[in-house]
Amino acid sequence: MGSVRSGSRTGLIVLLSLGACAATAVMAREAVTAPGGGARILESPKEVIDQTWQIVFRDYLDVNGKYTPERWRSLRRDVLAKTYGSPKDAYEAIRGMLASLDDPYTRFMDPREFKEMQIDTSGELSGVGIQLSLDKDTKELVVVSPIEGSPASRAGVMPKDVITAIDGKSTRGMTTEDAVKLIRGQEGSRVTLTLRRKAQVLEVPLTRERIELHAVESQINTSPEGLRVGYIRLKQFNANATKDMRQALREMEAKGVDGYVLDLRSNPGGLLMASVEIARQLLNEGTIVSTKTRSGITDVKRATGRALTARPLVVLVNEGSASASEILSGALQDNKRAVLVGQKTFGKGLVQSVRGLADGSGMTVTIAKYLTPSGRDIHKHGISPDVPAKMSEQEAQRLKLEDIGTRKDSQYRVAETTLVKKVRAAGTVQKAFVPGQANLPAALGTP
Repeated sequence: MGSVRSGSRTGLIVLLSLGACAATAVMAREAVTAPGGGARILESPKEVIDQTWQIVFRDYLDVNGKYTPERWRSLRRDVLAKTYGSPKDAYEAIRGMLASLDDPYTRFMDPREFKEMQIDTSGELSGVGIQLSLDKDTKELVVVSPIEGSPASRAGVMPKDVITAIDGKSTRGMTTEDAVKLIRGQEGSRVTLTLRRKAQVLEVPLTRERIELHAVESQINTSPEGLRVGYIRLKQFNANATKDMRQALREMEAKGVDGYVLDLRSNPGGLLMASVEIARQLLNEGTIVSTKTRSGITDVKRATGRALTARPLVVLVNEGSASASEILSGALQDNKRAVLVGQKTFGKGLVQSVRGLADGSGMTVTIAKYLTPSGRDIHKHGISPDVPAKMSEQEAQRLKLEDIGTRKDSQYRVAETTLVKKVRAAGTVQKAFVPGQANLPAALGTP
């Protein structure tokens, strides 16, 4: 999507995460400088109020019809006419301003919250491993996906579970930041989540742990037909995802796999450019994604002719595949580079940037929407798979971590069968090298 205009003072990393959990956010800080180039001294709490107002006025993309320049100017006059005795009072005014936009992804963080959010997704965190979103319509806290291998994952927490209480405290009216504060905590301590799953209410006690966040896992599977399947599970689009994906593809190409299954199930998103660069590793030509800001600027990202593989590809998705996952899967589907297998994706098609403010606080602001190469607006709609394959709740709960991406995984079995058909149709099956026969391509490991 290229560089989204953000003013001459701003350096930012664009996010495509769900913007609801510190564990999934990587951000850059906005440099606030005076005309002379030095750091600007915060003179009063109103400084941060005005800075927040300016960011929204300059860059905000209205998706709910609640924003007009006139209304926003009037709101500025009202909030700046008041006296604020402390930063806390000013922060409440800022939250009130942003709440008027009715956009759960545009939100303010005080210095402590902002520091917590600046956790690198390639590092570690202490908690239970849940990525959250605030349902815009019901205002309920919804689990997007548990982090694989985390206490939440092992306890059977599932995408779309609604968190109704944390340690007995109702989450009604609670923001995602409030929930994160209560759920995260010291390693070894305990927290109990009350979940609503359809008509069922569950009490789930969890022990907090240090959770390592690895972006890519890969292995070579052998299908019943004897095909070598390169299985890659991409769990987050973090700072290391592009590098890790490149390494996995190169290793599997060297080993002569027949095709790939890319697993994006329960991948909540992350960095925009990670999704674009990974698409370029798999797609040799064509449009990847386009971005539209409120000013109508369209920024288009395209393949660069440097794909690492042209082998047949199947992509696994589910209702926890969101944002950057939808960019990648949409690009591969629209360009007919891959067949999508699984369930309809989450449907989060908005882009946020993260801005640091003058006093160490920060905010995320919705700045654009993204469209797939065919012009599809994914927000709230999601992406439908080419081959539907639903996993029951019972199977999801029974499936062990080590069984994901194996023949014990029903959705993977459908993906593998689909890949076998693609490989046969493409006529690219690798033949085993037999000594004494003229089978030079197999001996050299070439396609």
